Amino acid sequence: MTSNSAASINGKENSLQAQTPAAELSTLLAGDMDNVNALIISEMQSDVALIPKLAGYLIAAGGKRVRPLLTLASASLFSKNIESSYGLAAAVEFIHTATLLHDDVVDGSEERRGQKAANLIFGNDTSVLVGDFLFSRAFQLMVKSGSIDVLRILSNASAVIAEGEVLQLQTQGDLSTNAQTYYKVIAAKTAELFAAACEIGPVIADKQEHAAAMRSYGYNLGMAFQIADDVLDYQGNSKDLGKNTGDDFHDHKVTLPVILAFEEGTEDEKEFWRRCFEKEDIHKGDLEHAYDLIQKYDTCSKALQIARNFSSEAKEALSAIETDTSILKTLENLPDYLVSRSS
Repeated sequence: MTSNSAASINGKENSLQAQTPAAELSTLLAGDMDNVNALIISEMQSDVALIPKLAGYLIAAGGKRVRPLLTLASASLFSKNIESSYGLAAAVEFIHTATLLHDDVVDGSEERRGQKAANLIFGNDTSVLVGDFLFSRAFQLMVKSGSIDVLRILSNASAVIAEGEVLQLQTQGDLSTNAQTYYKVIAAKTAELFAAACEIGPVIADKQEHAAAMRSYGYNLGMAFQIADDVLDYQGNSKDLGKNTGDDFHDHKVTLPVILAFEEGTEDEKEFWRRCFEKEDIHKGDLEHAYDLIQKYDTCSKALQIARNFSSEAKEALSAIETDTSILKTLENLPDYLVSRSS
């Protein structure tokens, strides 16, 4: 980390106590993240005007930037030259944004980050192609890093994410999907990019001995994050946290709360789930009935306990990192916070 970055972090430490761990990470890395955001804007430019227009529509809508923040945080633990990770943090965000564009087309989503989904404004074909452009930009940024190991890590992640998209499509509405298959889907779609974002920090600092620990941290954090996020879809406070209650239900996504409720349900209850998910025949009041069944079998609490287990694994992985910094402490607190959003 440069002296300017270090001074910026030290000057903010006293204001962190009232913040969530996610906000703390943003505060600690604010200057570096500003540079990454500027790079993101620069690298999404194209002579084809529609490309930056569509990409900017989604990127300007915000989002938590969790994945590039993790890239920066991981890099800061092992190197004073955090600037070398800026391009990779931008690449990670481009990969994530590309998957969102593709997701919304596949899912037929109507909203993303609090605004109308890009494909509803620009069309499905354009959204898919701009997603492809962002993937390509991400690979160009990887190549600039000059590290074949980084290229391997992030290219593998891109392939695994694509596999996860296909697997989720196969399981959509399929109530024979069990918990293990669900874990495979979220491991590919979410945890893999979290893992890669964290792993590249020690790799670019030539601290390969810490790569496995950071990958484990990112993977388990991603698993905990996604399970908790899926629980939010069946929680009354979801909208306050930026998620529209019932989206997964109406999209027939078979997530862990539904899997557990279906497994424990009576035959009549199972027929209700089959009608809504497999036959895609949803009536007025069905979402409320789904809430009732999930509450009856307490499946949100059971899913959150599984998320807490992944959270514990993430924190345990960090015990191998021998440094005493505010960023490490914040990373240690982040897994429990991400799960607690749904409690």
